[in-house]
Amino acid sequence: MPYICLLLSGAALLVNGLATLGHLPRRDAAVFSLVVGGTQLALGVVHVSTSGESPAALLTAAGMFLFGVTYLYSGLDLLLALGGRGLGWFCGMVAFCGLLLAAAWLGPDPLLAVLWLCWSVLWALLFAGMALGAARLGPFTGWALVLTSQASATVPAVLGLAGLWPRSAAAAWPAALLLAGLFMAARTLARRGPKVPRRARAGDPLPAK
Repeated sequence: MPYICLLLSGAALLVNGLATLGHLPRRDAAVFSLVVGGTQLALGVVHVSTSGESPAALLTAAGMFLFGVTYLYSGLDLLLALGGRGLGWFCGMVAFCGLLLAAAWLGPDPLLAVLWLCWSVLWALLFAGMALGAARLGPFTGWALVLTSQASATVPAVLGLAGLWPRSAAAAWPAALLLAGLFMAARTLARRGPKVPRRARAGDPLPAK
């Protein structure tokens, strides 16, 4: 169940990142977020009911629920035109929880700890953009979502589903360096953003002739 949720998160992060950059209509991303969030919450309930109450099982379920509620909330926030500020503060709380989960997983699963650190940074960017009004972070956030989505979610999910999840620190260090490099690449692309043409979104006005 957790690896399926992680696979869905890779898709949702990618779609929301593309929407943030203006390459997809935001309503499309909102509907997709609702589908992914609802599915993850359902899988989280199944995971809790079948895996018992061991600390590892509960920590895993907590992560599934944090992702699921985030996607549900983000989808509803846009479709209901809530304004994003409440969602931003929620993302700030989840960013802090992500740091706690990273610390909790550092011993038993260093790679997962690194991934939680990455996701905490993404949630922190969303918090800064929506709750604190740092709109200038929008391009950086969008590129960070796009670039890290596959490295932090899709690829690890496939490894887990194939029974190849590495639990040693030897795998965590290269992952940390890769993700840090992707954040740096996102920053570089964000600075070049105005020079990159954006695809028109549904509802955008037509250019003047």
